[in-house]
Amino acid sequence: MNAAPDGSIIQRESPRADLLAFEIKDRITEPDIAWMSSIADAAMKTVDRFDMLLIMSNYEGTDLGARFDGYASQVMVRSVAHIRKYVVVGAPSFARAMIKLSGTVMPVDTKTFDLADEATAWAYLAEAGPVAKS
Repeated sequence: MNAAPDGSIIQRESPRADLLAFEIKDRITEPDIAWMSSIADAAMKTVDRFDMLLIMSNYEGTDLGARFDGYASQVMVRSVAHIRKYVVVGAPSFARAMIKLSGTVMPVDTKTFDLADEATAWAYLAEAGPVAKS
């Protein structure tokens, strides 16, 4: 497992190269969001499309600098064309609403699960299988 500089985000082991999985364990800082963005950026250079799983096991908010990090924002915008399934486990209710809304206006399949249903989220992504090569 790789960990972000401040340790609030770790990269979880994934059963396939086209599935990025991260666990958010604390308050997200600017160095941590830049680290996570660099991993997503690298993925966009190696695979055309991929799935992303975020597990919010102990999310305690996001620092202002992380919310407005220019590099992270650029990666997020570009990722819309690359992410097939965006699955979030344990998101607070306000984030669930935003994720659901984004799934209706962007070409990304979004889904949320309760923290207790992490295994179900992994099973959902396993059932979806690898992203087809385009």
